[in-house]
Amino acid sequence: MTDPVIVGYDGFERSLRALIWAAHDAALHGCPLYIVHVLPAWEMDFPFHPPGRWQSASRRGAAILAEAEAMVRESHPDLDVGCQQLSGSPSEVLCSVSKQARNVVLGARGEGGLGNLLFGSVGLQVAGHADGPVVVVGQLTTGHHRVVVGTDGSPHSVSAMEFAFDEASLRGTRLQVLRVWQMPVPAEAPERELVPEDVEAEQRREVEEQLAGLRKKYPDVEIETELVRGKAAPALVRASDRADLAVVGSRGRGGFHGLALGSVGHALLHYGTCPIAVVRPRPEPARE
Repeated sequence: MTDPVIVGYDGFERSLRALIWAAHDAALHGCPLYIVHVLPAWEMDFPFHPPGRWQSASRRGAAILAEAEAMVRESHPDLDVGCQQLSGSPSEVLCSVSKQARNVVLGARGEGGLGNLLFGSVGLQVAGHADGPVVVVGQLTTGHHRVVVGTDGSPHSVSAMEFAFDEASLRGTRLQVLRVWQMPVPAEAPERELVPEDVEAEQRREVEEQLAGLRKKYPDVEIETELVRGKAAPALVRASDRADLAVVGSRGRGGFHGLALGSVGHALLHYGTCPIAVVRPRPEPARE
């Protein structure tokens, strides 16, 4: 069975945007859509809540899921849609179901021109620890006809590039490949004197090497390669203003070992102005 797109849904406007995006993405991929509603564990804490609280919350959750399913079936009548209500820590539940997902889609606050400034801890936990791509939808953007992906050559950015090419191909949009670079400090290259032109040329060669195989795999994707000298986070946030989807690896070359979500991904989730995909390499299958 094809892995589904899984979307967390709680009935609020932020998750409605995520539901709309997820349904469209599932239809593009020709895969099922799985809608998950999580009842927080504290709903079961009977010593602190009157009897019947859990049953009431469960009925409310079932109604929320039924409404979501009806909306999706109306807009995508041919889509395979499933629903499930689960209980526990929302971040732990969503990370758990990510093992069987093509990607997990979440909503974020995006009103008032502040992007995802108030992005919550659940979303950060899921984006940092899920087993696959996580797409955070703060604002639904269309009309730019562009997917943007940041790359620094790290394993995480390689996975981000593959994800971005796939999404750009399915959507029939251009792909903007953004490489942000800085001059190495003397300790990193003590054997020669570096000039900006040489460093930029080397960065461009690395990007082209990374693109070679993907160009062959996705010959239909129109690619725009842009090299920017500066800091990666502000450059990607600016690029998100002109994109319908921004893609970034969960950690880059500069991340601390073991850090779940790098500073670039963290900044993009908070300040990006289009749906943001955070991608990490899939775990290797356990060997017998």
